[in-house]
Amino acid sequence: MPETTSTGHGIGKRRTTVSITNPSTPQNNITPGNKVVLIGAGAVGVAYAYALVNQGLCDQLAIIDLAEEKTHGEVEDLNHAVPYSGHNTKVTFGTYEDCRDAALVVNCAGVAQREGETRLDLVGRNVKIFESINKEVMANGFNGIYLVATNPVDILTYATQKQTGLPASQVLGSGTVLDTARWRYNLSQKYNVSASSVHSYIIGEHGDTELPVISTGSIAGIALRNRLAEEAETNPDVYKEVDEMFVATRDAAYHIIQAKGSTDFGIGSCLARITRAVFANEDVVLPISAKLDGQYGHNDIYIGTPAVVNRNGVREAVELRLNDEEKEKFDHSATTLRKVMEDAGLV
Repeated sequence: MPETTSTGHGIGKRRTTVSITNPSTPQNNITPGNKVVLIGAGAVGVAYAYALVNQGLCDQLAIIDLAEEKTHGEVEDLNHAVPYSGHNTKVTFGTYEDCRDAALVVNCAGVAQREGETRLDLVGRNVKIFESINKEVMANGFNGIYLVATNPVDILTYATQKQTGLPASQVLGSGTVLDTARWRYNLSQKYNVSASSVHSYIIGEHGDTELPVISTGSIAGIALRNRLAEEAETNPDVYKEVDEMFVATRDAAYHIIQAKGSTDFGIGSCLARITRAVFANEDVVLPISAKLDGQYGHNDIYIGTPAVVNRNGVREAVELRLNDEEKEKFDHSATTLRKVMEDAGLV
């Protein structure tokens, strides 16, 4: 048995227990290794698979999809990308039996968002699809990390945790990781710095009620609120410009879907980033959809929030210190999600 010790100086406010063991070894009998099972070979799934192959994040990738002929073609095409990738990923046409020894299941299946349709409009159709999928996943003995990408991602991540019975730490959604990437990119363009030098989160529902956290953000080490206050002295419209930038961030999916039919490269890259965080046991903080346990005053709900991600899944959700306006908006986002879950019979 690994030695354990308690600590009160972690990221979260509550006392946490840290296990002193080999950091690369999953705990709680979680399946080891780095085999990935991808469910859903649509635009998002294939973009994710291509990122996996190019980054060499797994040794084996098994792809499951009802459209067998197309999926066999995707598998063959992806394998042809392997020789020049610098890695040796084995891509196969999968079945649910592959879930037995999978370290990570990534679910990109479900009906797509239509033009003019909100992510929450998708809930009824996709909850039923997930129920049949998750029954097959668990019937084959899966005990790894389960990553949900299908919209509405917060609600479907909640449904997945309930349907599979897996610990909440092993079930996470892509959350607002893509929204945050878009937000940081837009801020980087405004201030002419690399997006990697921008630290500000989008949190809440991955959708229309999400919000930017400006109060704790920074750009190149300078607090975002201070930058805006200083800029406002010569540009009184700066706050309006930032609001417009956020709206462009929030509504980016609608514009992309109208232009090309789907969003795939951005989310594919984000899913690959989460995968790397898990397999490399990074303890990195990413704005995923994680289950709250008292953070922000909410319980039993999956929602976009920074969280520590490692080989065991979600170590802890991080509660940001929001100002009053941000807290009100976050509460509204959580209430909106809970109402939809209630209407769908999930809670």
